[in-house]
Amino acid sequence: MADSTEKTMPKALGHIRVLDLSRVLAGPWCSQNLADLGADVIKIERPGAGDDTRAWGPPYARDAEGRDTSEAAYYLAANRGKRSVTIDIASPEGQELVRELARHSDVVLENFKVGHLKRYGLDYDSLRAIKPDLVYCSVTGFGQDGPYAHRPGYDFLIQGMGGLMSITGERDDLPGGGPQKAGVAITDLMTGMYATIAVMAALTHRDRTGEGQHIDMALLDVQVAMLANMGSNYLNSGKAPKRMGNAHQNIVPYQTFACADGHIIVATGNDGQYQKFVDVGGRPDLGADPRFATNPLRVEHRAVLVPLLAAMVKTRTRARWIDELEAVGVPCGPINDIADVFDNPQVKARGLAIEMAHPGAGKVKLVRSPMRMSATPTGAERAPPLLGQHTDEVLRELLGQSAQRIAALRAKGIL
Repeated sequence: MADSTEKTMPKALGHIRVLDLSRVLAGPWCSQNLADLGADVIKIERPGAGDDTRAWGPPYARDAEGRDTSEAAYYLAANRGKRSVTIDIASPEGQELVRELARHSDVVLENFKVGHLKRYGLDYDSLRAIKPDLVYCSVTGFGQDGPYAHRPGYDFLIQGMGGLMSITGERDDLPGGGPQKAGVAITDLMTGMYATIAVMAALTHRDRTGEGQHIDMALLDVQVAMLANMGSNYLNSGKAPKRMGNAHQNIVPYQTFACADGHIIVATGNDGQYQKFVDVGGRPDLGADPRFATNPLRVEHRAVLVPLLAAMVKTRTRARWIDELEAVGVPCGPINDIADVFDNPQVKARGLAIEMAHPGAGKVKLVRSPMRMSATPTGAERAPPLLGQHTDEVLRELLGQSAQRIAALRAKGIL
């Protein structure tokens, strides 16, 4: 369970309200971060359907009797800490409700196609007119301008277009070679993380100046930015990096090796670690060889060195290698599946798997925020909400809507 003492401590964003019009992953990942930091996040969803990911199962959360609920695990992963309000934003009355909620919010987050919300009067300019200090964050595939601005953007497509798949996967000349996407929607997740940073920076600017602003986040921009050293390698050499499988473009050895009974990762970050690695393996000659004396030389002679190291590693078990390399400070480790991850003693000690009380499933299992803060700890107090769970509560609390008015709106299909 989440630490109950966290509920009594102040939250870093406990003074902030976020109106979240986003769905699927990039936007919800941002708003979940903000919720973990204490913001009051109001998630606006379509009546009767909600966020697309509510239907992205199996698997689903299970109730106390082990039966599937309607809560898809995908949805649960990105929506803790929020309040769900159902509003039909295609209707004039629904649009007015959203405008009023924006008036009571610090941040609006949306991931509609460029220009889509303008026809509803819910774009940045329209909402800024009623709340000048609003921070408005738009998340799209390609940004608010440029020749691709009106194209829909999806993580998988952007991983391909943005170069990630050209450097992910085994070499083309080896079995299994070819482009490969990452195992999670990494571009969506990183866009959510960059959006989180941008929102908090904009809030700091607002608090100092009283000025709001429009944040333009694009999946393609993020993917290009997160090429990191690979992008820099190309810009400074004129040569596009290629797929290297589990090897590193700039460091040798920094890759997987087959042991007698499995695989390990060895990540020698400097020449001293390399020397210890070959000494432990009984091959000090590979450390003394002038071809392999420094990392640039090892990169240059990779094709000669790596087969020699592979033969060395193959002679011992994985457990023996890990014990002996850890003893001399050479970074190494196993390749765990996700069941192994959650059974890992360090993961358990850090409390990364949590349970939260849930109105539909009784309890749901989630992964806690990795942000650890001593004075303002993270930790959402609400489980991922049922569809429309907080509609009445929010409309009463923020807009002063009566029970009769809410019932009338619901009868008209607006809620």
